[in-house]
Amino acid sequence: MSYSVTQPSVRQKWIAGILVVGYAVITMLPLLWIVATGFKSSADSIAYPPKIVFEPTVEGYVNVFTTQTRLSSELAAEPRDDLPWYEQLVRNKGNTIVGASRYSERFFNSVVIGFGSTFFAIFLGTAAAYAFSRFKVPLKDDLLFFILSTRMMPPIAVAIPIFLMFRNLGLNDTHAGMILLYTAINLSLAVWLINGFIDEIPIEYEEAALIDGYTRFQAFYKVVLPQAATGIASTAIFCLIFSWNEYALAVLLTSGTAQTAPPFIPTIIGVGGQDWPAVAAGATIFLVPVMVFTILLRKHLLRGITFGAVRK
Repeated sequence: MSYSVTQPSVRQKWIAGILVVGYAVITMLPLLWIVATGFKSSADSIAYPPKIVFEPTVEGYVNVFTTQTRLSSELAAEPRDDLPWYEQLVRNKGNTIVGASRYSERFFNSVVIGFGSTFFAIFLGTAAAYAFSRFKVPLKDDLLFFILSTRMMPPIAVAIPIFLMFRNLGLNDTHAGMILLYTAINLSLAVWLINGFIDEIPIEYEEAALIDGYTRFQAFYKVVLPQAATGIASTAIFCLIFSWNEYALAVLLTSGTAQTAPPFIPTIIGVGGQDWPAVAAGATIFLVPVMVFTILLRKHLLRGITFGAVRK
């Protein structure tokens, strides 16, 4: 019987499939538990042993978008049939809605800061990566390593200097300040990754375009940029994920106007204490934009992770 050194056997395929499925289940369980908790009642969310089968409710999603207080015994005894369904849901728990919560504002801040910093990091990173790839830059390798090394530094190590600098410049708790900070942090990763993709594009393509009469910018825009789109897209995903999930600097530098969702979600308090269904509902909603963005660009992400593994 002959065996192939390149093609796996049926048994190996089964083993690999079982391992992949098992790993996927294990990694997805926390996410599924968060989503499920968002549809539990307050009592079910803290039940012990934990409830896997429960009666679903949207109480958590109502709570995350509203501010509530206890009803007086007189008002609670009065029947009301003219209330919206969400008000009636809250009233059945002995509470009443007194206004909107600040979750929507925090979620909007995350969108502005996350996507804004990603755009600027990609824009500046692409320009810098092209310069490193196509021009003779003194000490190129040393500069690239220095740029990448800034990403290795834990953010908490520079938290105090950044806080003092932002306070003196008036950038504390501002959208511009957070976009500037996240852009600076993501720029090193953007330059390093995009530079690798541009290096893979033969320079002869640009030389042919220049001979045909294109300017340097036209050659970059019409020749290099389309071929580097995969690398740029995958880099954008990494940059967005960091900006979207960043917690430590957001806690230190924001408190009201520009506070993002990550530091706000753990502080969601219900009438009787920590509202775990509302926390889970807020976390589930918070996952949606970056998940959709990643799914739309998943093909680019796969190549971005594996670029450079095989070279001609």
